[in-house]
Amino acid sequence: MNWRGGDGTPAIYETGGPELYAGTPEDVRVAVTAMTAETKDGLRYETVPWRKFHHAYGPGDDLPDILTEIGCSDAESADRELLHLWNMVCHQGTPSAAGALAVPFLVRLALSHSHHRALLLVGALARRPHLGDGTRAGLLRADTPAGVLNFEPSGYLNAWSVEAARQALTADTELLLPLLDHTDPAVRAATAYALSAASAPARDRIKAALCTRFDVEDDLVTRASLVLAIGEVAWEERDADTIARTRAWWGDPTRPAEVRVSAALAWLCLVDDPIPAELDTLFDEEATDRLAALLAPVPWLFDADREDGLRSVLVQMRNPDDYAWLATC
Repeated sequence: MNWRGGDGTPAIYETGGPELYAGTPEDVRVAVTAMTAETKDGLRYETVPWRKFHHAYGPGDDLPDILTEIGCSDAESADRELLHLWNMVCHQGTPSAAGALAVPFLVRLALSHSHHRALLLVGALARRPHLGDGTRAGLLRADTPAGVLNFEPSGYLNAWSVEAARQALTADTELLLPLLDHTDPAVRAATAYALSAASAPARDRIKAALCTRFDVEDDLVTRASLVLAIGEVAWEERDADTIARTRAWWGDPTRPAEVRVSAALAWLCLVDDPIPAELDTLFDEEATDRLAALLAPVPWLFDADREDGLRSVLVQMRNPDDYAWLATC
């Protein structure tokens, strides 16, 4: 289907609205749910309705060749292909319907080839377009806010693509959990980022695994990523245990700076309290240029600002009125 009308209007509105397509073969959530274990585990790309769903540059029927190349290439070539794929299916931070179809295969490529970038892409596809949102309401938010209608370049309703990707990710939770103990810290951090976007049925299992890994983690970036992942898993329900846990972490002067600062960011996303004076002091003293540089690869901070994510997030959280427009995106 051509989702974009001749005048640029999303075609679903020309024909009555998105509800007409919910639950039909034109609904990418249906297509993802219909994928069998044989299709996913056997990388049977030919059984997936790629052409029905688009990425930023057109129908998704060119994705199987790219996915095949990723699986057959050496690490350096695979990384280049993953970047190429990312530009297509999550162009400028906007997930796509074709990208949602790729999620189960990216999970399996990550498992077989330890591609941390594949895991990061899974995490990006399972989140709303971030648009550099580092606000308290947005930093840890994966779902699209109610009433917000974002459309992909094709005209497809983006909320469906994100929901489909989250469904695919949630279905593969048990496959991903062992990667939290991978020998490569980049894989561990990327796994935490991906898993934290999963939907409700898997959250208790994911939270327990993230907390277990945090207790033994010795890599700075991964520790910060685990803290933010634990916060994100709790975000939709505002889990009281996690609120207390992150409050204790940032308030503990014996904890390292990356734990205290990331826990403070997570805690602020989980509560509505004004920023306490002691937390302002913590940010002033611990959020140094050195820490900002060290935490630059943390996926949530990288999403907010590729150059200086920690600073950008702190500015947004401390000046919410200046960034209120992000709530409508």
